[in-house]
Amino acid sequence: MATNHLVLSGTINRSRSFKSPAGIAHCVIMLEHKSQVYEAEMLRNIYCQIQVIFSGERFESVTDKLKSGVDIEVQGFIALQQGRNGQNRLVLHAENVELKT
Repeated sequence: MATNHLVLSGTINRSRSFKSPAGIAHCVIMLEHKSQVYEAEMLRNIYCQIQVIFSGERFESVTDKLKSGVDIEVQGFIALQQGRNGQNRLVLHAENVELKT
């Protein structure tokens, strides 16, 4: 069995909410992560941004709190998504979210 599980914390730097044509509620955010970790006995500064997708009724109660500047921790799985420009990118599909602020 393959494993696909990611936990990442960071700050939301933009968000938008919408409903799909099928009526499913979605909230899409850009999560910015900054940290430091040791790699090969040296301290390394880590920075990344990843798009996070919250889908379905289970997130409707928290969607209004997912705004720019809010610190969160997200758990979910990553998947490949093709953008309108044809470029592929990894996105995080949320299964759980915890507000940190």
